Amino acid sequence: MQEIIISKNEAGQRADKFLSKFLCRAPKNFIYKMIRKKNITLNDKKMSGNEKLVCGDSVKLFFSEETLSTFTEPAEAHTGIRLPKKQALNFKQYIIYEDENIILMNKPAGMLSQKAVPGDRSINEYMINYLLESGVVTKSRLSTFRPAVCNRLDRNTSGLIIGGTSLAGLQEMSLALKERTLHKYYLCIVRGIMKQPAEIQGWLIKDENNNKVNIYPKEQNNSSYICTEYLPIAWNSRHTLLEVRLVTGKPHQIRAHLSSIGHPIAGDRKYGNEQFNQQMFQNYYLKFQLLHSYKLDFRDYTAKQPELKYLEGKVFYAPPDAMFRKILKEEGFDGYLEEQRTAGFHPGGND
Repeated sequence: MQEIIISKNEAGQRADKFLSKFLCRAPKNFIYKMIRKKNITLNDKKMSGNEKLVCGDSVKLFFSEETLSTFTEPAEAHTGIRLPKKQALNFKQYIIYEDENIILMNKPAGMLSQKAVPGDRSINEYMINYLLESGVVTKSRLSTFRPAVCNRLDRNTSGLIIGGTSLAGLQEMSLALKERTLHKYYLCIVRGIMKQPAEIQGWLIKDENNNKVNIYPKEQNNSSYICTEYLPIAWNSRHTLLEVRLVTGKPHQIRAHLSSIGHPIAGDRKYGNEQFNQQMFQNYYLKFQLLHSYKLDFRDYTAKQPELKYLEGKVFYAPPDAMFRKILKEEGFDGYLEEQRTAGFHPGGND
């Protein structure tokens, strides 16, 4: 017999849905048969499967060890990346903030947000490893609740990634991103001089075959509306440092949108200017787009769940990496960034 005490991350779902996750290799008719025969009970009573679980409920499975191992997935299958000690990642250096519901991470350029194929290494797996090692989650619970990142950045875009480490945190952050009450700001250096803040709009179509998007000034068949705000922070005779806010959030939106108005991002091999990229490579050995998600603004956020109200009104920052900071300094932009952070200014002048 195995007893499972329902935790806060498993509460709120139907009992049969929970059992389908836990007994992930079992056919549904087997689960319902075990319920009917009282081989699975809820709080020591016969269950129907449609009960809504609450924290502290007791689910008992009167199975042999062999049966359990047949219908459950090994705990190892739910873990993240296991590296030899000499290759181990100091994950703590990327943590900006953490509490019982969320973790904010400063993803380095070159790292995936989530793995695309089984062999990939992503910040999502590194996060799960960290949570396992710190005792926040256990291997046995990963089958019924798995922490996950709530937003994605392109592999070579650095900056803030939100991880939901509780069910409430995962649901709340995903909803805030969907409803756009949580604002994301980016830093980038673009080709040319831009002196006025603006809001640009357009229509985006993704080319799945080439993993690229195209921007159009008017609506097209199968296109998605996009809106991007930008604020010039500083400029020199060649380039401009921008703070960009995603009003909508589509793949490659900032990179393609800025390129479509003649101001591609430095280092962007997909949407950028070849001559500009070559100059940045020669000067700084820059091989990828210089785009960094540096600020998460919760000032328009209202928590739907009471346990997340403490996030209302907060603003979180993630510093750019050493290469970005070096380029900012060499281009004469480093002092302006700190002034912008101190002032709390963002596009639209809503402060």
